[in-house]
Amino acid sequence: MKHVAIAVSLALSCVISFFIALKLGAIAITTEQVLHALWHYDVGNFSQKIIIELRLPRVILAFIAGSGLAMAGLILQTVTRNPLADPYLFGISSGASFGVVVLFAITGIQAGLALSGAAFAGSLLAMTLLLLIAEGRTSGQVEAMLLAGVALSFLFSSFTSLLLYWSDPQAISAILFWNLGSFSRADWQWLWLPSLVVSGCMLIMLLLRRPINALLLGDESATTLGVSVEKVRLGMLLLSSLLTAVLVAMCGGVGFVGLMIPHIVRFFISQATTLGLITTAMSGGLLMIWVDVIARISFENQELPIGVITSAIGSVFFLFLLMFRKRSS
Repeated sequence: MKHVAIAVSLALSCVISFFIALKLGAIAITTEQVLHALWHYDVGNFSQKIIIELRLPRVILAFIAGSGLAMAGLILQTVTRNPLADPYLFGISSGASFGVVVLFAITGIQAGLALSGAAFAGSLLAMTLLLLIAEGRTSGQVEAMLLAGVALSFLFSSFTSLLLYWSDPQAISAILFWNLGSFSRADWQWLWLPSLVVSGCMLIMLLLRRPINALLLGDESATTLGVSVEKVRLGMLLLSSLLTAVLVAMCGGVGFVGLMIPHIVRFFISQATTLGLITTAMSGGLLMIWVDVIARISFENQELPIGVITSAIGSVFFLFLLMFRKRSS
């Protein structure tokens, strides 16, 4: 009952935060205007147009992005049995960013399926290199993957900087703004893509919950239980790459969400359950809604990049986590 109460409270917090996020911004909007816009949208009403066409897709994208990144972090932490695993630290996010920047620099495309395809190609390249580096390491494989992920993250970041150096000034400004992270590009036309990917990945994780959780017992124990360890691990790594790629293509570089949220949820509820997975997704969405609100209201007539806020919060959390683990050991 305690876990159910936590999940219900979290769901209510998400709904309340959703309405508050629609109210806050450069233009003050009342609760009555928000409810009226959601119930009966008037195209000629300026306030309702702001709510429906600008803020609503943005808040939805923020929630989806937070949920997806939290799930990607949970996947990596489960299949590698490493509590420090994260798409950002494993180089997946940097690889996806590199793929998008290459597409930016060559074609100038800044939206659409091509962007997601380029991001997925970059993240897949990062994951392939990661697996090749860790292949054959029976001892310390998880540690090798983490260290290799950090190295690959720096490697792809250097390639991205090199491309920026060779690009024209107009492309550089667009790439830099995108790479810092923002939900300002949220659009009803492309919102279906991250929604479909995140909901589909959650369904797959729920269906494969038992073999995924078996990996936490170790490869030998999972094999004894009849789990094909290599297939499950590879499939989950590809799933994490897909999640990260689509969200990076839509939102830019947003780090540390996949590291923080699974850890926070783990203090209150077991993530080996269906309720734990749903709670992790909701917690990630709730965090990103408020990060987006902070980004919009911190400065007048100016928007703070999402990646700056998440990196600031995540780096402090990461240091705190390392200190806590050191004291526990």
